[in-house]
Amino acid sequence: MLKSVDAIFIDFYGTISAGDREIVEQVCARVVEDCSLAVSAPEFAMRWGELFFAMLETCNRDGFRTLHECELASLRQVLGTFDRKIDPAPYVVDLEAYWADPPVYADALDFLARVSRPICCVSNADTAPLLSAIERHGFTFDAVVSSEDARCYKPGAGIFDRALAALNVSADQVVHIGDSLHSDIGGARQRGIQAVWLSRTSRIYDIGNARPDHSISLLTELSQLLDS
Repeated sequence: MLKSVDAIFIDFYGTISAGDREIVEQVCARVVEDCSLAVSAPEFAMRWGELFFAMLETCNRDGFRTLHECELASLRQVLGTFDRKIDPAPYVVDLEAYWADPPVYADALDFLARVSRPICCVSNADTAPLLSAIERHGFTFDAVVSSEDARCYKPGAGIFDRALAALNVSADQVVHIGDSLHSDIGGARQRGIQAVWLSRTSRIYDIGNARPDHSISLLTELSQLLDS
C-alpha cells in the first residue's frame, strides 16, 4: 500500500507513450547495412545503448549535454569501435521525429483521464520534442520538467528537485511512476520519493536493479493503489 499521496510524478517515454525500441532497431538496421557491419541490428542497438546511457550519467549540471548531443556523440563513438567514421546526424533524425509524436498506451490515456491529483511529467528528454508530443496528444499536466530544463538526467536528484518545486510539494507527499529501474525507481528512491515501477515488456534496455515500492503492469493499476 502506498503512503498518503498528494501529487504524482510520471515519466513519459515508455510509461505514457510507447518506448523507442522499434524505431531504435530500425535505425540500427540502417546503420548496420550502410556501414557493412558484421553484427545484427539488435546487437548494435545494445552496444549503442550501453555507450548512450553511460554518457547520460556524466552529463549533468555544468557538463550537461542534450539528448540530441548524446545521441550523436554515442553513435559516433560506437561506430568508432568498428573503425567507421560517418555523419551520425541523418540516423538520429528518425529518432527525434519519433520522440515528437510517439504512440501512447491505452492504459495511460485511461489513467490520465481519471486521476485527480496534481501531476508533473518528469522526463529524460529534450524539451522541444517532449512538449510537442504532449501537445499532439492533448495531455494537460500541472507541470512538465525535462532533463534539458533541469540540466540533469534521472536518476540525478536535480530533476526531481525541480519537479518538487514546480508542484510546491515535499518528497514525502509524492509518488513517481516510471518504466526504468535505474532512472525512475533508483532516482526517486534516492530522493526519498515513493516509486512505482511500470514493468512493460517492450523496454529495450535497463541497467538498473533498484527495488520499487510497488510494481504494476498497467497504469490503470496505479489508480487502485492510490484509492486504497
